[in-house]
Amino acid sequence: MKGRLFMSVEIDEQVRKEIFGRRRNPVSTAEWIHVHCKFCDSQDVFRFGFDRKGKQRFICNDCNHTFIDNKAPPRMRFPSEAMALALNMFYESASLAKIQRQLDLTYSVRPDRMTIYRWIVRYSQKAAKTLNNIPIKTGSRFVADETVIRLKEKGGSKTWFWDCIDDKTRFLLASHLSESRGTKDAQILMERAARRADKIPKTVITDKLAAYLDGVELAFGTETKHLPAKRLTSADGTQLIERFHSTLKDRTKVFRSFFRKGTARTILDGWLVHYNFFRPHSAHGDKTPAQAAGAITPFKNWLDVVKGGE
Repeated sequence: MKGRLFMSVEIDEQVRKEIFGRRRNPVSTAEWIHVHCKFCDSQDVFRFGFDRKGKQRFICNDCNHTFIDNKAPPRMRFPSEAMALALNMFYESASLAKIQRQLDLTYSVRPDRMTIYRWIVRYSQKAAKTLNNIPIKTGSRFVADETVIRLKEKGGSKTWFWDCIDDKTRFLLASHLSESRGTKDAQILMERAARRADKIPKTVITDKLAAYLDGVELAFGTETKHLPAKRLTSADGTQLIERFHSTLKDRTKVFRSFFRKGTARTILDGWLVHYNFFRPHSAHGDKTPAQAAGAITPFKNWLDVVKGGE
């Protein structure tokens, strides 16, 4: 048994050497193809047979990986552009069915809905890991609010989404998901926001929910002034939170049909990435909140995330 296995390895190695030897044969230079290796980006690549569906395979002389030039990331079947479009549409409130139809129209590919969902989870985690800890420069006034949503997984029971943004940059500092609406939840939101901004705010503006009264004080003590307002406005009377409320409503459309307990944190983190780093804000001349906060980022959009390696 061992002898047979050893002979098989020897034959495979011999074949490999013969194949790589072809590139040094002047007769075969016409077979050379200008394709980059999707694993190491090398141009030292040439044809290596076909897959079961008759698609051309290539082999890299530098890293020895074989691949198909399908414009997809390593070990993925679908084009990077299609995956990036799916992520952007999801965080702009599109359903899986709508995303699936758009991919078919734009790229002539039709991944199943669970495949699209796995893209969302995978690249949201990747983007959050890279971007949600990048240093930012914020103002000294935070605005907090909460909204209710009924999730399918919970049988229609109420679940609360809490959010805190920076007044100056509109940067979404923190989100929190809870089944209650108490002081502890308000405190968690405030502490997360302070850690992200790397500062304690001078002022926090909220609605008149009683939970904020103690929650802000427990998080920041008496150093921070709490302004419970009948309408969430900044000091000069402008409607600071109006656009943000609209954004929250867009997001909850997605969550109603999508949200699952196991990926709740991932989707929330992905939403923060999309809102802060990829979605322009009219208050800053169509700059993103991250640009307004002076963040230096390796990703400018979801396509950069998908193409940015593992």
